[in-house]
This record gives sequence, structure tokens and C-alpha cells, in this order.
Amino acid sequence: MSKRKEFLDSVHPDKVQDFLNFIKLHKDGSEPLDLAELVQELQSNQRVELWGKLSTLLQHTLQAYPPERWITGLDGDSGDEMEVEVSAELKLTMAVLDGVTVVCTVSVDVIQDGDVYSALLDCAHMLNGKDIESSLPVSELPLQQAVHWLCECWWRRGLQGKEELGWTAFVVCLENTVTLKTSVRELNRLYSLKEVLLTVDFDSERGQYVTSPLLQCFLSTNHIKREEVSTPPSVVFVLQWDISYRKALIIHFNSSPRAVATDVAEIYFRAWKKASGLFLEEIESSCIQDFMQHALLLHRTSPVHPKVRQILTYFHKQKFRQGIDEMLHRLYKPILWKALKAANADVRANATLLFTEAFPVHDPGLSSEKVDELVQKQLDALFALLDDPRPLVRSSAVLGACSILARCWELLPSTVITDLLKKILLQLATDTSSPDVRCAVFICISVILDNSMSHPLMEKLLPALKTSLHDTSEKVRVAFVDLLLKIKAVRAAKFWKVCSMEHLLARLELDSPSVSKRIVNLLFNSFLPISQPEEIWCERCVTIIQMNPGAARKFYRYAYMYTAPTNIVKLMLMIRKCLNACIQKTGDTADESITSNKENTSVLEDVLSVKDTAVMASLLEIVVILWGSVQKSLEHNQEALQYTTAKFASVLPEYLRVFQEERCTAPLIRLAALLPAASVPALRSVLMAQLRRLSAGSAVTLYSQPIECVCSWGQVSHVLELMVEWLTESVSRRVQFEDPSEAKPDLALNYLEYLLTRPRTRDCLLGLSLDQLTSLHSALGAWKAVLYSSLSECAASAAVTETALRAFSLHARLSIHLQHRVSLITLGLLHTHTHTHTHTHTHTHTHTHTHTHVHSPSLMHVFTSVLKVCSPAGPVTISCGPGLIFSVSCGILSGSASSLLMKQCSFLFEGPIS
Repeated sequence: MSKRKEFLDSVHPDKVQDFLNFIKLHKDGSEPLDLAELVQELQSNQRVELWGKLSTLLQHTLQAYPPERWITGLDGDSGDEMEVEVSAELKLTMAVLDGVTVVCTVSVDVIQDGDVYSALLDCAHMLNGKDIESSLPVSELPLQQAVHWLCECWWRRGLQGKEELGWTAFVVCLENTVTLKTSVRELNRLYSLKEVLLTVDFDSERGQYVTSPLLQCFLSTNHIKREEVSTPPSVVFVLQWDISYRKALIIHFNSSPRAVATDVAEIYFRAWKKASGLFLEEIESSCIQDFMQHALLLHRTSPVHPKVRQILTYFHKQKFRQGIDEMLHRLYKPILWKALKAANADVRANATLLFTEAFPVHDPGLSSEKVDELVQKQLDALFALLDDPRPLVRSSAVLGACSILARCWELLPSTVITDLLKKILLQLATDTSSPDVRCAVFICISVILDNSMSHPLMEKLLPALKTSLHDTSEKVRVAFVDLLLKIKAVRAAKFWKVCSMEHLLARLELDSPSVSKRIVNLLFNSFLPISQPEEIWCERCVTIIQMNPGAARKFYRYAYMYTAPTNIVKLMLMIRKCLNACIQKTGDTADESITSNKENTSVLEDVLSVKDTAVMASLLEIVVILWGSVQKSLEHNQEALQYTTAKFASVLPEYLRVFQEERCTAPLIRLAALLPAASVPALRSVLMAQLRRLSAGSAVTLYSQPIECVCSWGQVSHVLELMVEWLTESVSRRVQFEDPSEAKPDLALNYLEYLLTRPRTRDCLLGLSLDQLTSLHSALGAWKAVLYSSLSECAASAAVTETALRAFSLHARLSIHLQHRVSLITLGLLHTHTHTHTHTHTHTHTHTHTHTHVHSPSLMHVFTSVLKVCSPAGPVTISCGPGLIFSVSCGILSGSASSLLMKQCSFLFEGPIS
């Protein structure tokens, strides 16, 4: 008996095992049996017989073990939910269904014209039935996929009954595409079924069912970017369901990236190209023109507006395509010109952007005379928009006019070009009513400069803008410097002819970082030409110093942003060579490390001298600024750091000897702070001697740099010892502070206040050992006795009282910083409160007894200091007598200490404290 006969005989309810054996052999790749070949070899009547037997076998199987029993066929007694035992009967049923599905699938490909395959269609419908779909166990996912593949194959062959089966295949692919991260193969399957949409009525229940997945599918970036998405069947879908789609698209734009808008625009453009007749009219009126309306009426703050604009921009950029100009002219005509004259300024501004982007809006089919007339009207409208009373419209018109000039420079008459540029550069660039308009001018001129044909005329007109560098609005100044950068980049003109170097340096010195950094970028190659020898760098450095020292410091502060750290270090070393040459020239040095350096600095030697204090000080300041800008980079390159450190450490003592003016010593000390203490061992003694020599009234600048330097070396303990020495001696000997030969408590308090005020120095001070800080705390605490004595003595020296008050205040501040380290400090604060209450209350009570209502400023200062550091969070108001209310800002302590303080203050001032 032949295999074909055996196979036909096996398709019977009584020979199920034989049938399943054939299916098993078919699936076994090692066996030669291929059911597809076997079925193809069958004669037409045999195929019909086979399909009839398949239908009978399937019906018998489903009747013997119907789908509603499939769930009960699972043994749920197993403790493991993942291991469910399946009854033998259910296993047999699933195997028969799988076998029938396999034979039906291979049969689809062999159906020939004239074959009667109604029985095969019955099998497909039964397998695709809802009862089977909903009842299949989870473990039978491969069977479910096989049924879906059968439906897809049926649709592909275009057989009778394909609508129902194709719908199933499409819905399954669509759901998989939306819910799963599908592969390209799955996407291809979905698009191969797109013609199913032609059979769907989207107003029906079935159409509503796929509404949401279709929206997600069409709004997915993976789908939007596919060429197939704009083929006619998809266009039909968009047209039939356009309202819902476009509403959802607008909503989707709220959160979608801008790139999606371009992809959507491409979909519409492809659809427009391929559509015709009613479809074309529908796309133009219901889709494209609808986007035009949205672009005109949506507020600019709407997240949807820029994306709708982007869709229209895509169409505007296609103006070179046949039919686009005519279509834009026809669709814009009934809405755009009305919008340009609308009462609402936002609508006029939106219309201005669309109009200028699509310029010229015309129909190429018109005669040349009518086209010229239409273009002239549009130019007149543009000039009117530049004079609009609302700044937003004028700004939009500036952008539009500049874009038109950039695109159509060679097409517009020279008179029109000149009039537009004069209007923009001479009038709107100085529009005093709106900085936004002025800013728009400088931003949009850059657009014109992209057209090289504009450069000759622009070179003549741009110098009229030079005063805009000093505009009162920062954003206008930023835009103007950006314009200068653009001029430099495209070589439209010499930027220093547009705005002189003196003005640029003056603005660089004074302006904010956002402007200054751009000016540095603009001038970088002028004053730090990397392509030139390093000697030129130093010459340019001296040049900018001589032109504007403040601008020079700002320039080199930001220079690191536009070059490699290596070049910054090279410049530092070159300045060092320059300074060495100047010192050598004077013959004032015997340091071999300098005299042996005879670098080629002949040009600078003729210009510079160590007696030129301003230039020398500026060069030293620039070295410090440059080092600070690349300090982190140097720390990551220890070899370069060690080399640079050694170079400057070797010359620093000589620099300190030669450059003794205050302007020079300050940057030298800052430079020393950047070096390790071991590299300049003698400098600490020099700095400490300087701190000891200063008088009480010395300016902060005289002691700030030495203190900063000592702190950077981690040797602030020497300053602390000096402060403790002066404070202790002053209390113990009660000296006269005017005597400069004695201790200087006021200067010690200045040093301490400087240390506590700045975070970096404060951290250095508080990082000392507890014993050292306790000695300082005690030295300050000893001044309380002096304070109480001065409050009770009418003839007390004002200088003594003032010093004692400062010591009292700094003692309280230091106590707060140390309270987390020593609990006794908090007890000391409470002790201070008690003594303050006792002594000051006695002082107040004495004045009250003598009927003299005296409010001592010293007394108020005491309580100000105490309340600032000890009051609970929140403002404290003290009413102390008629007409006098005293407020103190929030403090730190809370709990018992603050409560006690409040009671003491209330009793002392005999007034409410809130």
C-alpha cells in the first residue's frame, strides 16, 4: 500500500494513532516523510476526500472531548503550579488538533483552481473558533501559534472565507506588535496583512476593537519610519478613521519626541503623493489643512505647537516637488491671509512664521504678471509685519524676513534686499520698546550669513550694530556676541571692524560669565594663537594686559575652556621665562636657576621691565589664574604637576625679593599657596612675620592672602598660636591697645573673624586638634571679665569695650562650632547666659534706680550676640522701653538653653520677647 493511501486511511476517528504517527514523522527532520509533498501528489478527488476526513476527525474529536472539559482535564492537585498534570484524554485531543492544523496548513499551498475546499474551510473555522481559542491550556501556545499561521496562510492565498481568517491573523500580529518588543520579521508579517484594513468598517464593533492598538501602532516610531506605512491601504485607514487618528496624534504629540513629527509628516507626504481623486481631496482638506489651522491657532506654549509646525515645515521644504507650491497656495489661501490681519497677536505671529517659511506662496500655473503681483503683495505684508505694534509679531517677522533673505537672496530685487536689511539693522536692532525684538535681530542675522552672497553687503551694514555690545539686556549682548562668532566662522567680515577690540575687552572685564565666555571664545585665537610659537603667546598676553588688565584676567580665567590643559601649562611656563628674563635684564639676581635661563624673549625684553609694576603684577596674577583653571587636570597628571611645581618653586623666593610692591606680593602669595609647603620652606616664616608686623587697622587685603596661604599648607596652627598669644597677653596685662609694640587683640580678632567667615579657612581652623581649639576658646572666654568690668565702669575705655564685645561675639560663634565636639562647650554657653543676665541686669537696674532711662549700645550688642547664636529658629523681637523695639535673626540652640535665655532677656529688658 502506498504512503498516500496509508495516510488517507489514517485520517479516521478509529485510526487516530496512525494519523498521529504520520504527524510525528513529518515533524521529525531525520525522517524522509514530508506531508506537503504527500498532499501535493494527491489527485484532486483525493484531496477533497482528505479534507472531508479531516473535518470529520476534527468534529468527532471535539464532540468526544469538548472544549468546556479541557480545563477540568488538568490535574490541579499538584503542589507546584508550574507542573500541571494533563490527562491522557486531553493530551490526545491536543495532538489531534495539532495534526489537523498541520495538514490544513500544508493543504493551503496545494489548492488548485477547481478544487472544492469547503471542508478544509470548515476545519479552519473550527480551529479558529472562539471556544477553542479561549479554552486552550497555556501549555498549548505552539498549537495556538500554528492556528494563527494557518489563518495567515489562508489570507495570503486569497482563498474563499479569507476575511474572517485574515482578521484573526491581523489582530494577533497587531497585538503582538503593540504589546511585545517584536522583531523586524514580526513587523513584516503585520504589514503583509495590511490589506485586511480594507475589509473593516471602523464604525463597527470589530473596528472599535482595534482602534487603540492601531493608534499605538501608528504612533510607534518603529512603524512610522517604515516605507510601507504610507502605502494605499494605510492611507485608506487614515482617511476612514482620520478624525480619531488626528485627535490621538495631537494628544500623542504632548509626550512624543520631535523626531516623530518629521516621521508623521513623511507619512502624510507619501500618502499625498500616492493619493488621487476623493482620497487626495480628503487628505488635503481633512489632514494637511487641519494641521495648518492648528499651527495658526495653537498657543506657542502648547507642547503640540512646535510639532505641528514641524509637520508643515516638512511640506514647505518639499516646494521643489511638483504640485507642492500649487497645493500650499490653494490650502493657505482661505486661512493664512486672514490670520495675518487677525486681532489676536499670537495668531498674527503664528501666521507670520508660516507665511515666511512658505514664501513665496503662489501657484506656478498663474501667469508671470500675476505671480509678480502676488509676490509684491506678500513683500508689502512682510514690511507691515515688521512694523506691527506687538513685539512678538515683530520678532516673528524678523525671523521670517531673515529666512526669506537667506533663501531668496539671488531672486529678490536689490532694492528690496537693501530696504529689508536697513529696516532690520538700523531700526529694529535698536528697538527700545522690546529686548526680545533686538535679540531676535542678532539671532536671525546669522541665518542670512549662511548665504555667502550676502557677505559683501552685510560687511558694509554690520558696523552700525557695534553699540549693541553694551545693550542693557544680557540676552541681547549674548546674541550679539554669538553674531560676532558667526561672522568670524563664515568669514563674512572682520569681527573687530564690526565691534572694536577696546569695546570687546571693556565688556569682557565687566560682563557676566555667559557673555564673557563667548567673548573669550571670540578673542581666543587673537590672544592665545595655538598655532604660533609660545613666545607669541606671551607677547599677546602682555598686549592684552596693556590694553585692559581686568579683561586679561577674565580672558585667562576662561581660556582653559577652549584649549587643552597642556597649552595652559605651557603658557604659565612661558610667562615664567618672560619674568626671569626681565629680572636678568636688571642684573638684580644671582640665582643660577634664573641667570642660566637665556630663553629667546628679545621682543619682550625691549618692552618690559621689572619696574613696570602693573604689567609684572598682572603677569603674576595670570599665572595664578591659569594654574587654578587647570589644577584638577594637573592633579591627574603627577609628572606634569611635579615639573610645574619645581619650576615655580625654584624662582618664587627671587620673585618675592624683586617684586616687593603690594600689588605683586598678593599674587605671589597665592602662587605659593598652590605649591607644597616643603617646596618653599622659608616662606612660612616670612608670612608669619608679615602677620605679626601688621597694625590693628590694617586692611583685609593685607592679611587675607597670608592666612589663605598658610591654610592651604595645613599650617593654620601657627596663626592660632599668634591669636592666642595676643589675646592672652592683652587680658593678663590689661595693656593700652594704642601701643603698637604690645599685643594686638583687635588684629587677632580680625584674623579669627576672617577664618570663621570663609568656609575653606573655617574648615582648616576647625580641623585642628581639640587642645589647640580649646586654648583659643579659653583665651576668648577670658575677655568676658573685661566686658563685664567695662559695662559697670562709667569711665571704661571705648576701645576696650569694643574689643571685649568682639571677643564675646566670636567666643559665642566658636562655641557653636565646637559644641558637637565637647559637651562642656554647651554648658559654657549656659554659664555665659547666666553671667550675662547677672551683670547686665545689675547695669540696667542701676540706671533704673537713678531714673535715667539709658539704653547702652554695648548692652544691646551683648544680647544681640547671645541671641544670634542661642535663640530658637525664627526671629526674636525685644521690646526694651518706650519706642524701642529690637529684632534679632534666628539662632541655633534650642531646648533648655534657649528657654533659659528667653527668661533672662525678658527679665532684663522688662519687655516681651517673641
